[in-house]
Amino acid sequence: MDQFKRAIFTSIWFMFLTFPIMVVRVNTIEKIVQWRFMNMLYVGVGAFIFSYVWRYLLSKRQVGPQQEEGGAGAKIGFLHRLATDRRVYVPVLAGALLAAASFPLVGTMYQVNIMITALIYVVLALGLNIVVGLSGLLVLGYAAFYAVGAYTYALLNHHFGLGFWTVLPIGAGMGALFGILLGTPVLRLRGDYLAIVTLGFGEIVRLVLENWGVVTQGPSGVSGISRPSLFGFKLSVSDSTIYMYYIMIGLVLVTIFVVNRLKNSRIGRAWMALREDEIACQAMGIDKTKTKLTAFALGAAWAGLMGVVFAGKTVFVNPASFTFLESAMILAMVVLGGMGSIVGVVLGALVLILLPEFLRDFALYRMLIFGAAMVVVMVLRPQGLVSGQRQKYRLKVKEAVAAHE
Repeated sequence: MDQFKRAIFTSIWFMFLTFPIMVVRVNTIEKIVQWRFMNMLYVGVGAFIFSYVWRYLLSKRQVGPQQEEGGAGAKIGFLHRLATDRRVYVPVLAGALLAAASFPLVGTMYQVNIMITALIYVVLALGLNIVVGLSGLLVLGYAAFYAVGAYTYALLNHHFGLGFWTVLPIGAGMGALFGILLGTPVLRLRGDYLAIVTLGFGEIVRLVLENWGVVTQGPSGVSGISRPSLFGFKLSVSDSTIYMYYIMIGLVLVTIFVVNRLKNSRIGRAWMALREDEIACQAMGIDKTKTKLTAFALGAAWAGLMGVVFAGKTVFVNPASFTFLESAMILAMVVLGGMGSIVGVVLGALVLILLPEFLRDFALYRMLIFGAAMVVVMVLRPQGLVSGQRQKYRLKVKEAVAAHE
């Protein structure tokens, strides 16, 4: 009953606020005032339904943590089973790989290009997940490492004629180097202070690229970058696009495998310990400096790797492609998907890249729907689409005692 009263009050308040806009219309040509009271009724009914459903969902969300404490939380949704149950995610993964392999055969070049972009952001989000999701280090300048990799390939190809496969590991190494250069002076910072410093670093890199015209060609950027070649043979634009798509499929699989192994390794447990409590982490004998630098370096290495792929895909780079908005978008993918969760981060990246494309038919309201969808997900599932699952080790006492005897 309380929810019903609050929903009525909300609808009345919305009708009052929107009355001058939705009801009153002045016709300046005929000099008359038109009263559109049906619009006020529509606003009231819509606000009532939305408010009532919203409060109902919030009340259900408050019950959720209690269910999870009781042990049933891991069995609630398909996404959790997808992330934890081998009987679920193995068939799903096999089907997804089969669909991904056959996608260029049924999709248009435009759709394949969109999927390449989505896969690039999947790898970027998984790289940032190492720094933010596993280590708990808030980085707002991640696009700087992305730019380093892109300009590494652009400049080496433009001046020295080096190919895509030659520069790919070099771009990853340059990203890791810049990650170490950033991580070294900010080791003592945490939280908001770390976020501000990394944000400043990202803007410094962008401004250097924009103003160092002698090397980077300034705002004009570098064009004419070579596409990836296949055993030394140059491909047409359509064949090169398909080739780049399969390259990205391979890089995504490698990234998922490496990040999953890192997550369950000794350094991964050190990252999670650092995220939970830095002081307790040091008390347990973990080297905080080494742990942070490793997280920065590995996360930046994946960004540099994708920078090379981005330059090879677009054959043109300029500083406008690496603004703060890029860093914010990649961070939103990690938060929306679920920090620390590999499956969640992949889903978050695909949703944030593909959803605006599917909503192009609603051009006027596309970003409104996009923003509303993000707000709804963050309110109803603040832990993300798939929350990160801690690895559990269970010891059967009877078997251990029998083995000891």
